[in-house]
Formats: sequence, C-alpha cells, structure tokens
Amino acid sequence: MRDSRYDILFEPMQIGPVTAKNRFYQVPHCNGGGYRDPSAAAEMRGIKSQGGWGVIFTEQCEMHHSSEITPFIELRLWEDKDIPQLRRMSEKMKEHGALAGIQLAYSGINGPNLYSKEVPLAPSALPIRTFTNDPVQARALSKSEIKDLRRWFVNAAKRSKEAGFDLINLYGAHGFGIFQHFLSRATNHRTDEYGGSLENRSRFANEVVADIRDAVGDTMAIALRVSLDETIGDLGFSNAEVRDFVEMNRNLPDIWDLAQGTWEDCSGPSRFKEEAAQEALVRGIHDLTDKPIVGVGRFTSPDVMAKMIRSGTLDMIGCARPSIADPFLPKKIEEGRIEDIRECIGCNICITGDMTMSISRCTQNPTFMEEWRKGWHPEFMNEKGDSDNVLVIGSGPAGLEAAWALCRRGYDVAVAEARDVIGGRVTRERALPGLSAWGRVVDYRDYQLSQRPNVEIYRESELDVDSILEFGFQNIAIATGATWRRDGVSRQHVVPMPVAEGAKIYTPDDLMDGTLPGGTVVIYDDDHYYMGGVLAELLVKQGAKVTLITPSAYVSDWTNNTLEQATIHARLDEMGVDIVLNRGVTQVASDHVVSNCVYTGKTRTYPCDAVVMVASRTGNDQLFHGLTARQEDWADAGIRSVKLFGDAEASGPIAWATYAGHRYARELDGADIGDDLPFRREITELAAQ
Repeated sequence: MRDSRYDILFEPMQIGPVTAKNRFYQVPHCNGGGYRDPSAAAEMRGIKSQGGWGVIFTEQCEMHHSSEITPFIELRLWEDKDIPQLRRMSEKMKEHGALAGIQLAYSGINGPNLYSKEVPLAPSALPIRTFTNDPVQARALSKSEIKDLRRWFVNAAKRSKEAGFDLINLYGAHGFGIFQHFLSRATNHRTDEYGGSLENRSRFANEVVADIRDAVGDTMAIALRVSLDETIGDLGFSNAEVRDFVEMNRNLPDIWDLAQGTWEDCSGPSRFKEEAAQEALVRGIHDLTDKPIVGVGRFTSPDVMAKMIRSGTLDMIGCARPSIADPFLPKKIEEGRIEDIRECIGCNICITGDMTMSISRCTQNPTFMEEWRKGWHPEFMNEKGDSDNVLVIGSGPAGLEAAWALCRRGYDVAVAEARDVIGGRVTRERALPGLSAWGRVVDYRDYQLSQRPNVEIYRESELDVDSILEFGFQNIAIATGATWRRDGVSRQHVVPMPVAEGAKIYTPDDLMDGTLPGGTVVIYDDDHYYMGGVLAELLVKQGAKVTLITPSAYVSDWTNNTLEQATIHARLDEMGVDIVLNRGVTQVASDHVVSNCVYTGKTRTYPCDAVVMVASRTGNDQLFHGLTARQEDWADAGIRSVKLFGDAEASGPIAWATYAGHRYARELDGADIGDDLPFRREITELAAQ
C-alpha cells in the first residue's frame, strides 16, 4: 500500500490539452539504438509504461535532414517513411496509460551533417561544436531560411501527430538545440529582429510554438526544453536571463522542461553531482509562469521527489537515468515497495551507449535495451529449467546478480564468498573518493537476496576443487573476479615492464586494501577509465605528491564517454597532481621511472618513491580450470555444468559484470542455439531498384 506522503506524486497533471496520470515524467534520453534498432528502443519505452510512468519521451529525434549528428545514432523524422517505426514506439508508450512524447531537435551548430552532406545552418556563422570537433562551420540562416525552418518544424509536428504522439518537446537545452542557439548571445550574433535583445532572441521560439499550435495544438501538448544556465557568465544564456525569458513568455509552452546548461552539467555522475543538484537553479521560476514545470536531478528518493512538488519547485519529476536503472520506479512507490527500487548509481554507463554509438547498458539494470533483443524483462524471469540448484562462487557484482536472477527463476542457490564481506570489487571501490553511490549495486542485491528463502550466502568460505566435487550441486557458477596486474601489461606493454630490484610497485588492489604509498608517487595509467584519477585523488588526500603519467591525450580518457573527463582533469589539477599526457613508462628504477613520448619515443625521467600500476587485470580463473581438468569426475559428483563469467572470464566495467551474471542466470538449462544469434536485430529494408 502506498505511503500517504507520496500521494502528491500520483495526482494527475494537466499539460495543455492532455492529462498525465501522475507526476512521473521520463525526460528524453538516448539509448544507443535510435533509427538503427527501432523495435529495441520501442520495447524499452514500453516497459516504462508498464512501470507506471505518466509521461514517456523518445530520445532526440532529428526533424530534418539538413541537421543531423552522425556518427551518433538518434531517431529520425525526415520524411513519411520514418513514421511507422515511431508509431510502434508511441503505441508501446501508451499501452499502459502513459502519454507518449517525442523530442524534435534541429541541431544547428551541433549538426555536422556528415551523412546528409548538407551545409549546416545556425543562427550565426560559427564552427560546429561536436564531441569529435569536426572541422566544419555552419552558416547563418537567412530570413527566408528561418521561415523554411519554421515550416520544417510544422511538418515534423504533423508527422508526430500521425505517429500517435501526445506531446512534442522542442529541444533547446544542453547546447544541442536550435532554440538555445537563438536564445544565447554566445551563439546568436544576429543584428536583425532575431538577435540582440532578449525579446528578439525569443522570437524564433515564439514563432515555432505558435506555428505548431496552429497545426496540431488542439490535440498535442508542447514542452520547451530550456537550459537553466549555460555556465559561461553574461556572454551566454545565464540563469538570470532564463528567468527573464520565462517571465517574458510565461505562457509560451504547455510545460517548461528545465535542464542545466551543458550535458556534462546536467547529467554529471554521482562522483561530482548529488541528487537534486539543480534545485537552486530552478527554485523560484514557478513564480514567473502559469504553466507547469518539470526538472531533473537524478531523482531516486521519493522523499526528495515529494519535497520538490510540495515546495512548488517542480510540478513533475523528470527522470532519465533513474528510469533506466528501474523502469518500475513509479509502480514500486505506488505499491509501497520503496525498498525494491533499483536506485541509479550515477555511473553514466548508460550514456556511453550514445557516445560510442552502441546499444546502451545499465550497471543496475542489465535488462536495459535487451527487452526486445533478448526478451528480458526487468521484473520477471523466465521459467526454471530442468535442474534444481546452483553454487555461485564469488559475491561480486556478477555473482550477486546471477544469484538474484537464479533464485527468481526458482533455483535453490548457495553463494560462497571467500572474504568476510560480500560485494567483491564494488565493496572495495565504493570506499574510494566519490564512489559511495556505487555501493547501491551491492546493497540492492544483498537486501533482495535476504528476502528469498531459496538463497544462502556463506561468507569466509574459500572453496577448492575437491570440496566443490563433494557438495553435490548440479551447476557451478564461477564469478571469482579479477586481480590488477603488477607488471604493467596492458596496451603499451604487452609483456611485463622492466622493473629494477628494490622498486616499490603497488596496484589498485593494494591501495583498496589499505596499503598507501607516501612521498612522491607516480601513477602509471594505461587503463584509461576512472581508476587512475580516483587513486590520484586518494593519495593526494593522504599527503602524497602525485604525478599521473598516461599514454593517452586525456586523463581518464574513456570518461569522455561518461561526461566527467573534464571535471576529473580540473579536480586533479586543483589538487596539485602533476598531469603528464601522451607519455608512457618504459621502465621503473628504484627511485624514478623512465617515460617515453608516444609520438617521438624521446625519454625523460620522473623521480618517485613508489609507482602505482593502473594497467590491466588478470581473471581469477584457477578454480575454473581446476574443475575443467577434473571433468571426468563431474558425473559422479552430480555436476551438470560449470561456467566462468564476469571479471573472472574477462575484465570490464561493473556493468559488464552484472550483465554477465544476469545472462548466465537467464540461459541456464536453455536450449543450445548452435550458430544462431543470441539476440534479435533489425536490418535496413532494401529500396526498389
């Protein structure tokens, strides 16, 4: 039964001509599928409809071929032939009573048009701003082309209506949308009636909204997504000017969708952004408009959500990442099952799907984007196979997820953990600076498993081959994790690095176990994800003088995909870390390292008292190989299967481990598919010749 404190979250909300059944509003978010995987994206949104969301939006949908963001894979609504795949999505969204929304985007100075080869158009002639720094410029729209652009928006709105959508979101946030480009003095240098004063810079938004209202406004609501602050001072669209804009145009859209300036600002990871981080920027805007407001802030707590509504800060709770981690978040609050919410950890792995043009993942929810491809449902498992029990060895993210999924299928599960605490790498990493929220991966599964009568967890239970053969379990699931290498083998060094006798070498495992080197420390980062930067922060806080050397052009290079690389670099620089880019380490002496330029090979030395190797990891697969060597004994021991998975099989981010554990559980006792694909996919239809 729902806690009465949260009743306010389930009140209907009028948005122009349509009514949302509650206050839960899934704001537009990417998924790595877009136009390439329409059924996968549609089913993912449909699952959220099952989960109780009142409003569900698509991701960014390119509304005209003259502004597209290849290589990134979003939706497209360029012509009528795009309507059927979008209709499939809207139907899925509305299947359980949600309103279906589409975000129409014209990317302006963010659209390099690498596919369409059209000259980019923007309010003013400026270089294209993309993640890949494409060497392209946009030219300024003429007045006649502004009229064309208005017509294109109307065409897209009509197609959206035909595709079955209830709301249109006009994208003008994160620096990505043409509406922000017109509103901001940083990107609008015009001297005609579309530039200069705020009233003039607001003209385009007013015209497009009026045009769409004339075309479809009697049946569709219009949301305007606006940046709360470009965070570039008076030059850009500041928070003060946003407030002036809203007050000047208080009834412009049917709902104001407010999001902080850049995507990095708006969707920063939990390492740098707390829940409701944008509250101060939103507070008070409601006094300037008669229309409802939706805002975001990685909301996971129903108490925080209810506070936002009661305080008058927001009318609807906007969620992207929390809706990915748990599509059933609204339903669990409604049913009084707060403890069952799979809370977002703010790792931003979901965003990496968009950034790498691949199917997205979620660390907490391994079924994300597999709902159609593999038939995985986030709340329901497939039926149990013909065996009865499983021994899971290792309680890291892979082992815990496997146990949680297996017990829901109906298997009796025993989890054996060698240490006195469960959680594996997550338990260790959650103690590092900024990563405490990652502990939710363990906390959620620990609680859920504790509620199940068919699961037992045995701590301080290190097993060997003989004991496993004696236990009588039918299925052995080995998720024993991985160990950081001490010899530097990774990308630069494919064989062990030369290390002098007496050199003090440490690994991330040593530091997480509490062994912290002091004095002058070199961190050699050939991993390129978060670990090198986090350990640098840890050591500086412990008083060490740190030099971070990496062969990459960026600190923590891969975190460009999680929208935190620039913040990591800035923080380390502020802490006094000496950042050395584009250099490797060729050898380690007792009191220095020799570093080489990755381009010229020229070397120089860096003095140090110790070196921390953040290189690659070795899977702890000895137990697996020991069991496979005794395969002739399996039948007598009652063993039907032995499987190695997670970091023990091949190291990766935590999301790769939870996915591996879930996949093992789903596929146990399944039919052999031979050479068939393990997922469904769609291919482009051939046009007539």
